[in-house]
Amino acid sequence: MTDASTRARAAVEELYRTESRRVLATLIRLLGDFDLAEEALHDAFSAALERWPSDGVPASPRAWLVSAGRFRAIDHLRRRAAFTERSGEIWREIVAAGRPDDEDADIPDDRLRLIFTCCHPALATDAQVALTLRTIGGLTTEEIAHSFLVPAPTLAQRIVRAKSKIRDAQIPYEIPEQPELAERLDAVLAVLYLIFNEGYLATFGDSVTRADLCAEAIRLTRLLVELLPEPEAEGLLALMLLHDSRRPARLSDGGELVLLEDQDRTLWDRREIAEGCERTERALRSHRFGPYTLQAAISAVHAEASRPADTDWRQIVGLYDVLLRVQPSPVVELNRAAAVAMSEGPERGLALIDALFDRGELETYQLAHAARADLLRRLDRTRDACDAYRRALALCTQEPQRRFLVRRVAELAG
Repeated sequence: MTDASTRARAAVEELYRTESRRVLATLIRLLGDFDLAEEALHDAFSAALERWPSDGVPASPRAWLVSAGRFRAIDHLRRRAAFTERSGEIWREIVAAGRPDDEDADIPDDRLRLIFTCCHPALATDAQVALTLRTIGGLTTEEIAHSFLVPAPTLAQRIVRAKSKIRDAQIPYEIPEQPELAERLDAVLAVLYLIFNEGYLATFGDSVTRADLCAEAIRLTRLLVELLPEPEAEGLLALMLLHDSRRPARLSDGGELVLLEDQDRTLWDRREIAEGCERTERALRSHRFGPYTLQAAISAVHAEASRPADTDWRQIVGLYDVLLRVQPSPVVELNRAAAVAMSEGPERGLALIDALFDRGELETYQLAHAARADLLRRLDRTRDACDAYRRALALCTQEPQRRFLVRRVAELAG
């Protein structure tokens, strides 16, 4: 392989990582069909691998990819046995769409428009979130299924049904006007939150974090706040910024997981913390906040502590009490139990976690077993702690977390 071919292939791979979701969103707008756009996306990148080694990387790679995908889709339509009425309609839409890199001045980004399409109220909530994570977040069906705690085939069927619904109901590809915009806000916030979560704590793979997904979720949430400056949207942006501020300290130089209590806090991004705290306070002052703002307030308490010992755990427990009233869930209960353990002692926290398990909650949730194992370790219940760590290890799908759990078991067994 020549140097030019190597450089071209590297450019294509980098663009796929950084721009494929943006290209896909534009192709969906132009083609009006999810499946056709996904085929066009892969055709475009295949064409780039064929052409760029000899022709060179174009000056505007994204526009080139959109154009290549669009015309490959047109060729595909032409090759169909019968040029159906729907194909003709798509053809006219493609021609009328103009240059693929022209941005609508009223709509900041095709990806934001696509999120609102996927979050149309005609779709079930779980289908809204799953489809958007697949198209915008680029997550695999397995990763999304893990987030939903459902089998992958079940999740795949939801995505297929959601695409069919959008096509058959001719749901428009647009950001709605008020007041419909506000009505869809909860679903859009949920999607952006899950995209960020997958970036902050990746479900699978060799890395704890996926910086590209974190950055994309933050960027899209900024656009949403500009478009619809609601307190809870601002609270979500604050939450993302405060979590992201800690990302540089979450891994050691050797790529090993570093717990919050052991992180070098001088590595935390102070600009993100300052912006996150300011946005949190503004959302709280509105008195129209929800669960994202409350989670941001909890993160702000952590961010404002210069040392782990300075953390106001009683305040955090109080915030979790409010969060449980606003958004009751076993995961929130688990997080509150961990805060209670820091405030009132590991025995009290362990009792709360055991009560969750006694109710049959979180049995397949790895972090619940890891949290329980840590409290058992702190209580010197070594054998029970090893068993709990092994249970967490059996559920672990992420390599740095797996190595951390293996080390814990080895330390206790030794």
